[in-house]
Amino acid sequence: MSQDAATRVLDMLAKAGPDSVSGEALSEALGVSRAAVWKHVEKLRTRGYTITGERGGGYQLGERPDRLYAEEIQANLATRWLGREIEHLDTTDSTNRVAFEHARGGAAHGFAVIAEGQTAGRGRLGRSFFSPPYLNLYTSIALRPTLDTAAAPTLIPAAGVAVAEAIAEEVGDERAVGIKWPNDVQLGGLKTSGILMEMSAEAARIDFAILGIGINLNVDRQIFPDDFKAQATSLSSHLGRKVDRVAFTQRLFERLEEVLDAHAREGFAALLPRYEARFTMKDCEIRVAEIDGSERFGVARSVRADGALEVENDRGETFHVLAGDVTLVRPQTQ
Repeated sequence: MSQDAATRVLDMLAKAGPDSVSGEALSEALGVSRAAVWKHVEKLRTRGYTITGERGGGYQLGERPDRLYAEEIQANLATRWLGREIEHLDTTDSTNRVAFEHARGGAAHGFAVIAEGQTAGRGRLGRSFFSPPYLNLYTSIALRPTLDTAAAPTLIPAAGVAVAEAIAEEVGDERAVGIKWPNDVQLGGLKTSGILMEMSAEAARIDFAILGIGINLNVDRQIFPDDFKAQATSLSSHLGRKVDRVAFTQRLFERLEEVLDAHAREGFAALLPRYEARFTMKDCEIRVAEIDGSERFGVARSVRADGALEVENDRGETFHVLAGDVTLVRPQTQ
């Protein structure tokens, strides 16, 4: 069953609500025989959808599975290019790895991989990302931006803006959602997501980039690994209710497309005010662990248009951080 056919069947049945849709109406809308409609309905049933009705009669949609199937997400998805092609996996080692292989094989701009669970999810700086199945969102998106490699890192904080705004809309509290540089989106001061970008480049130009996003939606924070439990939360733990994963994924894809389009037109500078409005480290004393193992201390002052963190040391000198691990030493200085 093609994604297009499945999406249209689900869309028609969902829009009908408690009413049934005749096989004839589905046949005409899809441009296929009623026998083919029956086969599509049967395949939907095997994927966990409750659809009442019989061959030759009308169909009514009942219970829908809590799965991030392509046809679920694409139904009513208001994007032009992001998520128009989706590969859904029950489980994989890493959605980034799968998306990278597809991009290397020619996958289009906006092609997305979504997995219900990951066995080897990855975060920044080689960290693992806790990825229990059927609870959260794990997606990797193939991008083919017109950027040089020097500007590519700004896609990461740009994605942070989209994730933060999608979460703020879900929780209904703008003030509760912040961003710890460069892209850790926090809810009530606790981490909710991870963003990882990998790319393939030739000379100074990007061939493609893979933007991996993992968001804790419905996992109980009490089952987080011990070394992560005190620092992280999920949307459901914060809200005290279950999050609709399909609706959230649609919202994220729509926000992300708008943000990435703005980035393509004007660069990260166009998104900087939205980033700074959620920047939680301004005027805080921080420690910067450099990739080479050295450490520097200072007060975080701002984020620049190139995505770098501007830090002031105790001698009043400023330095810029483009990579590395930044941790809070002390809240805002007076």
